[in-house]
Amino acid sequence: MISRTWHGCVPLKHKEGFYQYELITGVEETKNTSGNIETYLKVVDQGQYTHFFLCSIWEDMNSIRKFAGDTPEIAVTYPKDEEFELISDPLVILQEVTSSRNPFLTENPL
Repeated sequence: MISRTWHGCVPLKHKEGFYQYELITGVEETKNTSGNIETYLKVVDQGQYTHFFLCSIWEDMNSIRKFAGDTPEIAVTYPKDEEFELISDPLVILQEVTSSRNPFLTENPL
């Protein structure tokens, strides 16, 4: 299995709107792509920004390419991203994993 993790942030004023948009774009599109095992979203407020972390778990790189295209290490963008003043990391993290467990849950929360 391979995890693909993206990070982006928006000003706090766009938190709720971008959250709803991310559920439709990033979350639903990954979940509806063949080869996706699971998708997790974490939202964190920090200062004047809300950070979004989207981790999707995939069967293999071919499955990821069905969602992300020929450059799966590059972030997927959407037409309305600019409306939310999204600051997106241009690269995503790809790594092999042995579990589809939610990586955002911790046994010892801070």
